[in-house]
Amino acid sequence: MSAALPRIAILATGGTIAGKASSASQTVGYKPGSASVQDILDSVPGLSDVAEITAVQVANIGSEDMTDHIWTKLVRETEEQLADPEIDGVVITHGTDTLEETAFLLNLILKSDKPIVIVGSMRPATSISADGPMNLLNAVRTACSEKSVGKGVLVVLNDEIHGARDVTKTNTTNCSTFASPRLGALGFVTGGIVDFYKASVKPHTTQTQFTSALLNGSDLPLTDIIYAYANEDSRLIEASAATGAKGIVYAGMGNGSVHINALKGLREAIEKGVIVIRSSRAGSGAVVDSAPEWTEAGMINGGTLNPQKARILLQLCLASGLGREEIIEVFNRY
Repeated sequence: MSAALPRIAILATGGTIAGKASSASQTVGYKPGSASVQDILDSVPGLSDVAEITAVQVANIGSEDMTDHIWTKLVRETEEQLADPEIDGVVITHGTDTLEETAFLLNLILKSDKPIVIVGSMRPATSISADGPMNLLNAVRTACSEKSVGKGVLVVLNDEIHGARDVTKTNTTNCSTFASPRLGALGFVTGGIVDFYKASVKPHTTQTQFTSALLNGSDLPLTDIIYAYANEDSRLIEASAATGAKGIVYAGMGNGSVHINALKGLREAIEKGVIVIRSSRAGSGAVVDSAPEWTEAGMINGGTLNPQKARILLQLCLASGLGREEIIEVFNRY
């Protein structure tokens, strides 16, 4: 007798992979989150030969509309599935706009070594050469693989397997948009074969100090991203601090460089107790100590985390009640 197939829970949240357009040639201007999870499953030939599927519709949105409330619902459902001894792994279908943020959040708070894979697509389900069905098939294959156990939250698109910490969307419309700048993919799905070539050494899932209890039904601490630019001033920084922000991620130029016109506002925000992380708008590379006045003002280096991921890590630190020195240590480790 053949061995029983792995049991995989597919949790759907909408996105382009569930999107519909008015014609098969339309790849922009479609409506994301139009198809149900069953519609998506029905579009993938051979899926039933790979795994026994359980499907749950958690949400059906364009991921640009992701909220803390939906994150909480997704986390609760994911935890429930992971706790089931009969479930071997979880696959989450997701829109690509905030896919990397959801992946990183889950990577920091879920407590399981079971494979957790997030997948999306760049073309709607109605499109010629829609990439969603193959992406989903490869995501399920990855979730079924023993090689994926203990690797943290994974992102699978375009035959590539990326780690949640480093992956980012790099192109507005291209199917090869997801990449891990400088650091590269963890593995690939080639001809249906899942293989890994490396793993992240940063803490994830069972190795982190954060738990889903931080998502207690209310929003995470208000944290803003302020983008640096030529001839910048402090208006947005001042407005952020004045309207209740507990943290600010400053997406600086180059190595997190701070415009001289923004420095006063950031100093004043720090003096009011706002935690400020220096990140970069450059797209890759680490933010490390540079001009002494930025460090002396109390800004914290964001390392290689991009601004949107630095924001999530800072929110979890703030929700945990960590002080500035503890947050510095977290950003150095994570």
